Amino acid sequence: MWGGRFAGAPDKVMEAINASISFDKHLWRQDIRASKAHVAMLAAQDIIDAEAAERISGGLDAIAAEYEAEGVTENPALEDIHMHVEARLKELIGVDAGRLHTARSRNDQVATDFKLFVREACDEADALLKALQSALLDRAEEHADTIMPGFTHLQSGQPVTLGHHLMAYVEMLARDRSRYTDARRRMNLCPLGTAALAGTPYPVDRDATAEALGFDGPARNSIDAVSDRDFALDYLMASTTCALHLSRLAEEIVIWASQPFGFVKLPDAWSTGSSIMPQKRNPDAAELVRGHSGRVLGAMVGMATMLKGLPLAYAKDLQDDKPPVLEVRKLLTLSLEAMRGMMAEIKFVPDKLRAAAASGHATATDLADWLVRERGVPFRDAHHIAGSAVAAAEAKGVNLVQLTVENLKAIDERLDETALDVMTLEASVASRTSFGGTAPARVREAVAEARKSLD
Repeated sequence: MWGGRFAGAPDKVMEAINASISFDKHLWRQDIRASKAHVAMLAAQDIIDAEAAERISGGLDAIAAEYEAEGVTENPALEDIHMHVEARLKELIGVDAGRLHTARSRNDQVATDFKLFVREACDEADALLKALQSALLDRAEEHADTIMPGFTHLQSGQPVTLGHHLMAYVEMLARDRSRYTDARRRMNLCPLGTAALAGTPYPVDRDATAEALGFDGPARNSIDAVSDRDFALDYLMASTTCALHLSRLAEEIVIWASQPFGFVKLPDAWSTGSSIMPQKRNPDAAELVRGHSGRVLGAMVGMATMLKGLPLAYAKDLQDDKPPVLEVRKLLTLSLEAMRGMMAEIKFVPDKLRAAAASGHATATDLADWLVRERGVPFRDAHHIAGSAVAAAEAKGVNLVQLTVENLKAIDERLDETALDVMTLEASVASRTSFGGTAPARVREAVAEARKSLD
């Protein structure tokens, strides 16, 4: 490849550290696709003759068929997927293979291949997120009336519906999808034709190659085009936020599946047993999703650290841009597929959820709100009165709603039997009718709106 400049062969260690074929072989489809667009443009611009272009394109198709059937046979001496393709092309068609690299460099070639790969990763993540949203919407609609405790600080705060709780994750995933959409839009300018860093003297048609590869247009600055890896960092950052959201849901599944909670029963397909304790049903799938979030975060930090001090334009450090993206794409795909499967098949236990909501005096706020609405008490005073009622219930060893009218009047004369009515779990959730609230009617509306956005 550079034999005209170097007389000696590289050291074996240099060969090993310099080779990237072990991971960039995963970009062979993108490399062949971009090469076919490039050679078609070269012929259209009369930079190479049509017969040579036809032979090159046919050879690339033959290589693609080989790789599809047999995979890429790695040769570290050829360094990367680009040289593997070119070397095999020469074996197939002879000297015309050398014409393929006219008016391009491996710098713009790899930037183009990698953008195509990351763009596909964004599309894949979006599709998987949509599938998970759909599973969550099904369960939210199913449990629009199922009452559970709403937590703050993992303490019972107010009653909510399970459907409303699950819809919170639908909203998170919608933001994740928007991040991938934004990242994809930003990256969609084509580096091909910018060559090593300064452009090329050949009369290339960069608009033609950009259009052939589905880009919105060519990248505007040749130096930036070959050195930019923002698109990979954007993908990793979006994936990090997504993985953190999945980790939160996974953590809740782990907690809910534990015997003290018992909110869910894990299906066999998404749990494992113990090698020594025969009674165990472990939430391993959820735990692994939670664990994967740390690896995704680590990959993003590694990429950012690698990029932080690079001068323009290209530097060999950028060879290390692919392993983090490859790892994250694999981890994220597994996590999203596992979470979709769990959410579709997990069994919720409504009686346990309701019993937990009934404990902890979770309707105390409803009592305070009743005093404000019905008796005109300032909220801070109402808050104090409701707190006194909670203290009285705890002293008697009963729940708030189990206090008698006499108990209430002993606290404040303005309390009567109608105050007890607002403190039932059903009355509490039904009253939260503000937009975005937990009332079952609002949950069903939210599910319907979310389904429209999915479609």
